[in-house]
Amino acid sequence: MGKNFACVKIMGRANFATSPDFKTLLGELVGKGYKHFIIDLTECVLMDSTFLGVLAGFGIKLNPNVEGSGRGIELVNATPRVAELLENLGALHLFQVANGKLTLPDDMKACVPDSINPSHEEITRTSLEAHQTLMSINPENVARFKDVAQFLAEDLKSIERCPD
Repeated sequence: MGKNFACVKIMGRANFATSPDFKTLLGELVGKGYKHFIIDLTECVLMDSTFLGVLAGFGIKLNPNVEGSGRGIELVNATPRVAELLENLGALHLFQVANGKLTLPDDMKACVPDSINPSHEEITRTSLEAHQTLMSINPENVARFKDVAQFLAEDLKSIERCPD
C-alpha cells in the first residue's frame, strides 16, 4: 500500500466465492482513506460476473471519470478473456486499463488479508448486488442476468426466513 493508493493482486480464480472477501478488503481500504487502486490481474486466470460486478460497483464508487477526483481503479495486465468480459458487459469505461511491467514504490508494504469466511447468505447477497450493478450499468445485461438476479433474490429471502 502506498500513501494515496493501494495495489491489490488478484491470483487464481476471481469468482463468487472470493467476491465477499474482495468487497470487504476494498471497503476497508476506502475506509482508511485510499482513493486510488491498482488491481494487478497478471495472475488472474478467470473472472466471473459476480466478481466483475463487485469490481464495477467500486469502479462506480471511485469513478475515475469525475474530473479532478484523483480517485479510481486501474486494472493492470488483464488477460484477453477478462478484458473481453469487461467490454462485453459494458464495464470497461469504469476503469483505467494498462498493460506492462508493474513497478511499485520500494516503501510499499505487502499484506495478505484474512478471509472473512463468508456465509452462504453473504455470498448470495454479494452475488445479487453484483448482478444488479451489472444490470444498472448496461441495459443489455438485464437480459443476461435477470433470471440469475431473480434466483439469487429468492434464495436470499429463503435464507432470511430460515437462518441456519
